[in-house]
Amino acid sequence: MAFVAYLCFMKKRKEIKYSEADLIDAFNLTRLTGNQSHPLMQEWTEVDLPTLTTTEQEIFEAVFADVTKGIEGWNEEELKFNFIAFVMRLGHLTNNGKYKTFCEREIFAEVENKYLYLKSDFMIAKGILDKHKTPYFYLQEYKKMKDPSGDPVPQLLEGFLIAMHENNNGKPMYGCTVTGKLWDFFVMEGKTYCISNSYDCKDKNDLLQIISILRKYKEILETRILD
Repeated sequence: MAFVAYLCFMKKRKEIKYSEADLIDAFNLTRLTGNQSHPLMQEWTEVDLPTLTTTEQEIFEAVFADVTKGIEGWNEEELKFNFIAFVMRLGHLTNNGKYKTFCEREIFAEVENKYLYLKSDFMIAKGILDKHKTPYFYLQEYKKMKDPSGDPVPQLLEGFLIAMHENNNGKPMYGCTVTGKLWDFFVMEGKTYCISNSYDCKDKNDLLQIISILRKYKEILETRILD
C-alpha cells in the first residue's frame, strides 16, 4: 500500500524541481542570513571550540589532513565515506535510544496543495529498525559548488517543509548543507528560515567550529526537540 501511494504521489508530482526562489514564492517564506539574524541560529552557532579526547584529536588530525589534500578530487560517495561520516561522529551525532541516523531515505508529502519530495543524504529521526518517522535534522550535500541541477538548499527546504507538515508539532527544524568545502547551517521556524555564515572545512578552526555546532545541536535535540 505504501509503495502504491508513493507511485501515485510521484505521478502527480511530475518530477517538479524547485529552486530556492520557487519555494520562497510558493510557500511565502522569509529568508534570513547570518549567525545573528535569528535567535535560534545565534544560540546554535555561537559556541566555543570543542574539547576533544586524545582519540578524537587523533581522528580529527587525520581527517583534516585528508580533507586538506583530497577534497577537490572526491566524488559524492568519497566525500561521505572519507569525511562527512567522521565529522558527524566527532559531533556526537550517532544513534541512541531516542533517535537514529538514516542515509539515502525518501520522504514525500503534499504540503499546501504542492507535492514535495526529498531523498535525504543524512537524517536524524525517530526510528524502528529501518523505518524512520518524525525527522529532526537533515544534511544535504553536493560535491561541486552550486549549479542549477545540484543545489542542496531547495532540497533541504523541501525536507523541512515535509517534516514540519508531517510532525505537526510546531517545533523548529535544523539542518546543514555541504557544498564543496563549505558547510552552511539552517534553522527553520514557522515560515522563516535562516542560513548561517559559511564554514570552510579546509580551515582548522572552522572545522572545529563545525564540530562544536553539531555537538550543540545534540544538546538542543535532547533537551528541547525530542518528545
